[in-house]
Amino acid sequence: MDRPPQVALLAWGATQLRDLPWRRTREPWAILVSELMLQQTQVPRVLPRYHAFLAAFATAAACASAPLADVVRAWEGLGYNRRAVSLHRAAGHIAEHGFPDTLAGLLTLPGVGPYTARAVLAYAYETDAAVVDTNVARILARFEGRRLTAKKAQAAADAFAPPGESWAWNQAIMDLGAQRCRPRSPRCDGCPLAPWCRWRTAGFPAPDPAVGSAYVSGGQSPFDGSDRQGRGRLVAALRRGPVPEADLAAAMGWPGDMERAARVAATLVTDGLASVDATGSFTL
Repeated sequence: MDRPPQVALLAWGATQLRDLPWRRTREPWAILVSELMLQQTQVPRVLPRYHAFLAAFATAAACASAPLADVVRAWEGLGYNRRAVSLHRAAGHIAEHGFPDTLAGLLTLPGVGPYTARAVLAYAYETDAAVVDTNVARILARFEGRRLTAKKAQAAADAFAPPGESWAWNQAIMDLGAQRCRPRSPRCDGCPLAPWCRWRTAGFPAPDPAVGSAYVSGGQSPFDGSDRQGRGRLVAALRRGPVPEADLAAAMGWPGDMERAARVAATLVTDGLASVDATGSFTL
């Protein structure tokens, strides 16, 4: 390899990668579980649930044969519970058809989009595939010194990734974004890509090219008082048992607002996270 930025980043990754359990396996099911858990959820929250989930559902077949309610209960603490539904559905597809090992095949799995499909290819199969998450997209925009569309970000990632180094490369560039190329106050002094970063060498002109680039997180709307908070509270209550319709508003933290509670509870049914039994109670 004669491309200095790639050599520098791989050398940095060889000594700086975080020791994470999903980096110690190439088993596709374990990788898929970790990737769905890590979507919009920070590593410290994922670590204990990852181990517990795989202890309960060591294979896709074990997950597929379990009731969805058990899978949702095992997802407790991770949030975005629709991911548990998607994982359960994906497990059923895998149990029936086998685990896909191509981009097109992985994209047929419920809940698996382009990012997750490429991550499984890179981390389970070590196939050349450039992964673009918020950390990688931020690096690419700053490195090129320009705001990137989704198409340009993926093209930049594909061009930047060295052939034959998919696992090491993707892990290194993602960790670089997590540890050094931070959204605010990037730590350029220890960045292996600093000598070639166009935004840095130009003197950090405003605006930061990462802001507004595709895939770069722009922050979420407030959680307190949101429908998302109410959904989470109801799912937490359902993990303990059925919730009568009359108790929905109280369970969701909106006593007296039955109309809102009913509307939001209906979205759980639509998403496959809840059902209504013969008594009119909501259940997992």
